[in-house]
Amino acid sequence: MSFLEIKNLHVHYLTDEGVVYAVNGVDLSLEPGESLGLVGETGAGKTTIALSTIGTLPSPPGKITEGEIWFEGANMLTLPERERRKIRGKKISMIFQDPMTALNPLETVGDQIAEGIREHSKCSHAEALVEAMKILEKVGIPAARSTEYPHQFSGGMKQRVVIAIALACNPILLLADEPTTALDVTIQAQVLELIRSLQTELNTAMILITHDLGVVSDTCDKVAIMYAGHVVESGKWVDIYKNPSHPYTQGLFGSIPTLDKDTPRLTPIEGSMPDPTDLPSGCPFHPRCKHCMAQCSQAAPQPKEIEPGHVVRCHLYE
Repeated sequence: MSFLEIKNLHVHYLTDEGVVYAVNGVDLSLEPGESLGLVGETGAGKTTIALSTIGTLPSPPGKITEGEIWFEGANMLTLPERERRKIRGKKISMIFQDPMTALNPLETVGDQIAEGIREHSKCSHAEALVEAMKILEKVGIPAARSTEYPHQFSGGMKQRVVIAIALACNPILLLADEPTTALDVTIQAQVLELIRSLQTELNTAMILITHDLGVVSDTCDKVAIMYAGHVVESGKWVDIYKNPSHPYTQGLFGSIPTLDKDTPRLTPIEGSMPDPTDLPSGCPFHPRCKHCMAQCSQAAPQPKEIEPGHVVRCHLYE
């Protein structure tokens, strides 16, 4: 069994408007020190997978209806909450998407980093603060600023603080939820380089949630393309970038401008994501797919390995 293995995960949100089918039978695996990029449009279920893995899925309305999440040989979904608390923050940490909402405006950044250290190391507050200052230095923030509050930092510095909190206990699995979305391009590059260097230094495995295929190619070993709660294509990033096979993956690449081709107009994917409370029958992408066949609306495609480690869910390959 892999270091992290997600098997047939189904997650629903029970709302007044109906059942939101957020994640529908997802299978993923990760080895120690490996990086996996989760790519897809907003609403594809990427963050829900991360929250389910770390055990912070809001319930209600979220509910894991089926599946298993195995981490170091233990099923996270059947562990008592007391045991999961020992893992969360120490062995598995998460970098949240928006540092504005992830940070507590009433506490200094030093205290917020020290909180996790005290929880898992059972040290004194003073000792935890010393460690917090060392971690701030590691992410490029002077230790003297540990007594300042979040509003005294820029957006990029806040994101560094969130990274420092996530890395405070040297986790072996890092879940990074679009850590650069709110940052300008220069700061994005700095933050990604920081995550890469710390990951190498600590041999931390990572799941990176992003919309940016360029970020994935620079950061990840493997890629999983998500659509409407399904993984439609997965494999090593080199294989997928050289041979994008699912029509949705091809559409994503067709929407990206390139420097080596003179393309007068990009080719966007027609239509929009389906309503997650009323997903199409069969393949969820068939209403937008230019290769749609009769069976696409009738039966869900099964995974097909088209080359070693490169798996596609599409009737074109069956």
